[in-house]
Amino acid sequence: MAMTKKGLGKGLDTLFEKKPELEFEEGISEIKISLIEPNRNQPRKSFDPDKLKALADSIKENGMIQPITVTKTEEGRYTIVAGERRWRASKLAGLSTIPAIVKEYDDKTIAEVALIENLQREDLNPIEEALGYKELSEKYLLKQEDISRMVGKSRSAVANSMRLLLLEEEFQKRLISGEISEGHARAALSLEDYELRSFLINQIVENELNVRQAEVLAKQLQKGVTKKEKKRPDVYDIELERIQNRLSSNLGTKVTISHGAKKGKIEIEYYGNEDLERLLNIIENN
Repeated sequence: MAMTKKGLGKGLDTLFEKKPELEFEEGISEIKISLIEPNRNQPRKSFDPDKLKALADSIKENGMIQPITVTKTEEGRYTIVAGERRWRASKLAGLSTIPAIVKEYDDKTIAEVALIENLQREDLNPIEEALGYKELSEKYLLKQEDISRMVGKSRSAVANSMRLLLLEEEFQKRLISGEISEGHARAALSLEDYELRSFLINQIVENELNVRQAEVLAKQLQKGVTKKEKKRPDVYDIELERIQNRLSSNLGTKVTISHGAKKGKIEIEYYGNEDLERLLNIIENN
């Protein structure tokens, strides 16, 4: 039996109808795309080009359905609070203006809203999520309990997410690419020795180990280390390792400190020109 279309179909037709001038509800403005810039502290760093093109094609066909949210700067420009992906797609679609809701936000609120929006849309990879929490914690002095309430996750989930930043850059990239999961990464973090951690992750990828299998292997590797007769590190060695780990965490890459009797050396790894530029910006701004 054929079903008769009611008001919903007509409403959708009206929503997607192309008009020379769009009428927006109160509080929504049409702003030149050239006056809008992305949030420098946006937690999301990567945008899938294929998905971005698909969204741009949809915007060309149907127009912008949901406005972005921006805040006005002192220079008369606008910073994106939520909707950078829609803004990028609109630029790709060739639009000169974009519908936007203009709100007054301070930097802390902008960071909170941007992180929450991306988490709700599940747009962040695990490292981007961890970096978002780190910024709220370090830059805005929020405790993990505060962050957990804000994003609707447990404090342990926030803590475990932030621990992922202790992974070396090369392993973070494998987590971002999906070669390993967050559970795999946590198993690797149980091993302090870099060589053992690297061996474990390679075994996970090569043998397609699940998280439980990875945890078992990590424990076996750790037992193998503790059974070996090793020189007990003195207080100075422990402090040097702590500094090395701190630098690695702050710079987001592997840092090696070689200390001699009269001089030492700090080696900072980078992966390509963009990564080098990122490290230079961090060093120059501190």
